[in-house]
Amino acid sequence: MAKADIGLIGLAVMGENLILNMESKGFTVACFNRTVSKVDDFINGRAKGKNIIGCHSIEELAQNLKKPRKVMLLVKAGPPVDAFIEKLLPVLEDGDIIIDGGNSHFPDTIRRTEHVESKGKLYIGTGVSGGEEGALKGPSMMPGGSPKAWESVKPIFQGICAKTPDGEPCCDWVGENGAGHFVKMTHNGIEYGDMQMICESYQIMKQGLGITNQEMHEVFTEWNKGKLDSYLIEITRDILGYKDEDGNEVIDLILDTAGQKGTGKWTAIEALNLGQPLTLIGEAVFARCLSALKEERVAASKVLVGPKPDFTGDKKAFVDDLRQALYASKIVSYAQGYQLMRAAAGEHNWNLNYGGIALMWRGGCIIRSAFLGKIKEAFDKKPGLENLLLDPFFKDAVEKTQVAWRRVVTTAVEMGVPMPAMSAALAFYDGYRCGRLPANLLQAQRDYFGAHTYERVDKPRGEFFHTNWTGRGGTTAASTYNV
Repeated sequence: MAKADIGLIGLAVMGENLILNMESKGFTVACFNRTVSKVDDFINGRAKGKNIIGCHSIEELAQNLKKPRKVMLLVKAGPPVDAFIEKLLPVLEDGDIIIDGGNSHFPDTIRRTEHVESKGKLYIGTGVSGGEEGALKGPSMMPGGSPKAWESVKPIFQGICAKTPDGEPCCDWVGENGAGHFVKMTHNGIEYGDMQMICESYQIMKQGLGITNQEMHEVFTEWNKGKLDSYLIEITRDILGYKDEDGNEVIDLILDTAGQKGTGKWTAIEALNLGQPLTLIGEAVFARCLSALKEERVAASKVLVGPKPDFTGDKKAFVDDLRQALYASKIVSYAQGYQLMRAAAGEHNWNLNYGGIALMWRGGCIIRSAFLGKIKEAFDKKPGLENLLLDPFFKDAVEKTQVAWRRVVTTAVEMGVPMPAMSAALAFYDGYRCGRLPANLLQAQRDYFGAHTYERVDKPRGEFFHTNWTGRGGTTAASTYNV
């Protein structure tokens, strides 16, 4: 049998589906799994009769690959990735390529790229988004790592990835070392925000307006035909209309405690590390944490009081306000995500193509939506755009929706229905458009109790002053001042 174009280690659902995707696009794939019986089951099952080579050892896998060898890992993030890298390095030659397609944390990818390159090999850390279906039919892929490796894997990656309606591949080179996994992490953070805002829309319709699941199914059906057209709106429509074999609406049978794998948390932590106000994504992460306190919340619900939702207005008009509020908040979510990527690019010397990233997210991935085409246009027009809210299209969109947005957040507060992500988005918008924030008072407080100094509006930036506020503090000031 001819040698394989690429090898893949890890035969869980994502791995199997990605192999079948590659084979369907004309590539021969060699596969290996630590539990070797899974290889035989796959070869005799879903892979039967296809150009897929089952291997029972790492050595056999390497022997069955064309040079430069390309080996993709789809194993659990963390120590398993490092363990397989160490097993692969001795059986590979200089110039061969190791690819990590899992949800690895980007600092690990930075470290692994340096380590693998020091051994004469090349490394790629690629974000893969789209879930099981995306892996099989075409995911969004975000590769970064050793630039020399890109030309060797480009035909495979761009062959198997999703395509935009114009036929452009939803995969391109992102940047050096951990850039690909950073962009995937940011994608997942935006995904957390999008999901939370949809959940907030669901809650205020259900608890605040008393709208049935079937009526909400129809609302999301309509929303998916307009500016909110996206994968997450589409699946929410399907979920709200789904009934089991007994006629039960399954959504009402699901326990309200959310799980998380950590990528949203990483995004929020990295925002704090880089000093970026990713308020919406942070609230989305905390909303999941709050949902996990199920027993506490049930107990608290019997003790703590608040207004009972009692909406007396025009429900149809409010639902349209909600559509606009969700759209405006979504713009802020992406603006914050791009702000984070911009800061990270400066920190790690990555040359990120922001329009290209929007293109990668147009198809295959969980946050795919028509909306992303406008983001690409914004960065195509102005690659150095500081914030999406400053692009004429998005500035105009928020101006048109903000009255409805404010009505929705106000109504939620009055009814006692929590709306942490959408209200955080509005607070960010108001803070970002504010030429003078109250941080002057905050800096005075810091100087008062800790002599942390401050700058003055009537003096050049970079000059620092200290006031002896009490008459007892003297003139000694602290030496650190971080903005």
